[in-house]
Amino acid sequence: MLSLDAWPLADRQGITGVFTDIDDTLTTDGAITADALRALADLKAAGLQVVPITGRPVGWSEPFALAWPVDAIVAENGAVALFRDQIGLQPISGGRELLSKIYQQDRPTRLANYARMQQVAARIVREVPGTVISQDSPGRETDIAIDHSEFVHLSPEAIAKAMQIMQSEGMNATVSSIHINGWFGAHNKLAGARWIVRELFGRDLDTEIASWVYIGDSTNDQLMFEAFPYSVGVANIRRFEADLSHKPRYITNGERGAGFTEVAGALLEARVA
Repeated sequence: MLSLDAWPLADRQGITGVFTDIDDTLTTDGAITADALRALADLKAAGLQVVPITGRPVGWSEPFALAWPVDAIVAENGAVALFRDQIGLQPISGGRELLSKIYQQDRPTRLANYARMQQVAARIVREVPGTVISQDSPGRETDIAIDHSEFVHLSPEAIAKAMQIMQSEGMNATVSSIHINGWFGAHNKLAGARWIVRELFGRDLDTEIASWVYIGDSTNDQLMFEAFPYSVGVANIRRFEADLSHKPRYITNGERGAGFTEVAGALLEARVA
């Protein structure tokens, strides 16, 4: 991982879009700081497209999709997206605006998968001592989450066992900085990124991926680090460095929201150079 200072100005000048993880990348201690929120606004004002993509539930994401200056939020590891002021989709009331919600899976598939996932979650809690369902689970529609570092702390062995159970049940499983997520289906963060660029902007991400940067902080960002020629880890990714098969190209000096703000500053500097 190279220092963010090593990112050439000419490369930064070609960036037109930002994908970013949320927990411990955009947020600090569970909340977005004033500096990170201002950085989002400054990126949008400079004409960049900005899309947070997260393992958090869609219900948890709704107030942020309304309040933050972003184009959309892709939640539940690529399964569902929220964005403002779209007509003819599925309106969700909120404040003075409407949110539209779209899914990668149809409703019958989601309902069938949901019932299966609750059975898997119950098995994990029953078989792995100390495991609990994440506190944000009531907002989840297409995945399950086991808390490992948000309100409880699981050992690496317990995390591995929970993942093994998910996988034995035919689920995809991944570990974020706070949760173990599991779901049925082919979607993931990279598939979600491709999907939202196609659905929201009518373009193909793969043909323009060198115009985007991805910012993340943990092992569940590895697909994005591998796919994006320009990727950045905020400094707290060092916690997971030994477990990363694919590392970000650059790393910030600051952790969490301060690191995100560094990346935004580097991009904005390039816009006026």
